[in-house]
Amino acid sequence: MAWIICGCFGLTAYLLGSLPTGYLIAKSLKGIDIRQCGSGSTGATNVLRSVGKEAAIAVLAIDILKGAIALLFVRVFYEMTNGDLLPLSWQPWLVTLVGILVILGHSKSIWLQFKGGKSVATSLGVLFVMNPLVALGTLTVFGLVLALRHIVSLGSISGAFAVNILMVFFHQPLPYCLFAAIAGFYVIIRHRSNIERLLIGTEPAIGKQI
Repeated sequence: MAWIICGCFGLTAYLLGSLPTGYLIAKSLKGIDIRQCGSGSTGATNVLRSVGKEAAIAVLAIDILKGAIALLFVRVFYEMTNGDLLPLSWQPWLVTLVGILVILGHSKSIWLQFKGGKSVATSLGVLFVMNPLVALGTLTVFGLVLALRHIVSLGSISGAFAVNILMVFFHQPLPYCLFAAIAGFYVIIRHRSNIERLLIGTEPAIGKQI
């Protein structure tokens, strides 16, 4: 029974992450397939360039909520059952599993032939439930880099490195540190084309077209 419950949480997290926010908003507002525009990502940055600021804010907010809601399901479950159905010691591991699957769903959506965004916003939503201080620290690093260089991808990559340091600094449990390592590496891998453009100096600043 315990493994079935964990499997249900994992599947729910993946399907929640798979909700193609950017694709649906771009399609409804401008009738375009966001995957055929700009970087091809369904995330807020590409929506900003291809659709507009209001649409990008909506995508960003919903994508953050997807990550947060997936973890809140686990928290509420444990508060209601008090460890009767799953051992309390499993909670941080289940949180980590759910966190990984919700960001995987966002970037590999079952509804978009396993394409999607780069998982930055959804990862941030996960972090806000795991530890708000880690999330705020990561967001601060992202914001500072963005303010200095005006390049979203550079801010995202910097945040991916920073989250690992912050998890250790705030003495987070091993499963959460593993989440930071896996999610941070995954976000960097998802930005490999951006990294190539950064290295040759052609990565566009915020507000500019690719």
